[in-house]
Amino acid sequence: MTVLRIVSNIATDSIPDVRKFYTDLFGLDAVMDHGWLVTLASSETTVPQISIASQGGSGTPVPDLSIEVDNVDAVYLRANEIGCRVVYDLTDEPWGVRRFFIADPTGKLLNVLSHLR
Repeated sequence: MTVLRIVSNIATDSIPDVRKFYTDLFGLDAVMDHGWLVTLASSETTVPQISIASQGGSGTPVPDLSIEVDNVDAVYLRANEIGCRVVYDLTDEPWGVRRFFIADPTGKLLNVLSHLR
């Protein structure tokens, strides 16, 4: 048996607002739209992962989603430009990532990160 994909589902009463948030901030494209369900995706190939955690590291809560990007500094600037609520400021962590936390329009806590090089 092989896992082909893992999909995160975000419940909302305002699909257009949440869709705009994720497309504006992360450049995701709608690959399916049934009106009641919109699936956003990147054209990049990824490996399915699930993290199991008792805390978020550095005294943070466990985030609802972790989103790895190629340039966390650019996404951080964009997040501030569009008025995202930064919950944990941009930080270089001792385990080799640079990250920040924001809340999406539904209140989901997002860990946005890049690996340090």
